[in-house]
Amino acid sequence: MTSVTATERSGPDDPHSGRSGRDGQGGRGGQGGRPRKAWRPGPPGPPRGKAFGDRAAWFLVLPALIPILILSVGPLLYGIALAFTDAQSGRTRSTQWIGTLNFQDLLHDTLFWDSFRIGLVWAVGVTVPQFLLALGLALLLNQNLRLRWLARALAIVPWAMPEVVVGIMWRLVYNPDAGILNETIRDLGLGDGRDWLTGLATALPAVILVGIWAGMPQTTVALLAGLQNTPRELHEAAALDGAGAWRRFRTVTWPAIKPIALAISALNLIWNFNSFALVYVLTSGGPGGRTRLPMLFAYEEAFRYGQFGYAAAMGCVMVAVISVLLALYLVGRLRGGEDR
Repeated sequence: MTSVTATERSGPDDPHSGRSGRDGQGGRGGQGGRPRKAWRPGPPGPPRGKAFGDRAAWFLVLPALIPILILSVGPLLYGIALAFTDAQSGRTRSTQWIGTLNFQDLLHDTLFWDSFRIGLVWAVGVTVPQFLLALGLALLLNQNLRLRWLARALAIVPWAMPEVVVGIMWRLVYNPDAGILNETIRDLGLGDGRDWLTGLATALPAVILVGIWAGMPQTTVALLAGLQNTPRELHEAAALDGAGAWRRFRTVTWPAIKPIALAISALNLIWNFNSFALVYVLTSGGPGGRTRLPMLFAYEEAFRYGQFGYAAAMGCVMVAVISVLLALYLVGRLRGGEDR
């Protein structure tokens, strides 16, 4: 009787035989190789049209990107390079590389730092009252008033006027002989009036008043948009809980418009620090430099005295200051986002 060995009894898939499927010992023909790993699908690759879509997106962005590079980035880089030269007006003058000499001279230029101080006073003196008045006006225009549409339309009139037109109009208002302001003062018996734009003590406050009036509409529109996006249910719930007007503003309104308020205030501070046209039309930096903002000082150095390299160094300092302000604003925004 023929005996059946263990090897013969074990089937092709017998776990005791040491074979794996039809390959015997894990390899082909029972050669005892390593067992093959099961095939698994890899991660899905990028869509076939993704690369083409990215290229197409760049082509669509280029028409808007090229003017920015040519009209903004290019002149900025050229101005930074110009700050390290002794460039002056005149075709026959050669330009030499002088390193940081312009910046060293700028550190000891008391006239520039006086204009820088005046610029900070101007920027803060315009931005803070501008925000407070715009906030009050936005709260008023957010109420259900009669002819509210007309009031909103009139509120943005200063915003629609060019700065040169605003400056000319306010020069007429401040005119010492026939200006509306002095005529009103005489009619009220408060005196003979004064020359507001040429007085050493009144020139800067008069210009700040014009800056507040001219820039308030854009702040009002931004804050009004934030107020309209605040749910009225929150105000109604707070009123039912017995909260007064001030408490509702502090606990409901202000938290809702705070991001918009910070953003528009930061932008206004930067815009006001860079002001040029309005002050130039009103006073041209006078009297005695009392309204000479940094932009006006750099303009005079470049186009009145022909010191292009020195004026470019002033521009670099102002770009650095603006960059710091932007960085502080962005850091505050990021921290505020993390806190939420």
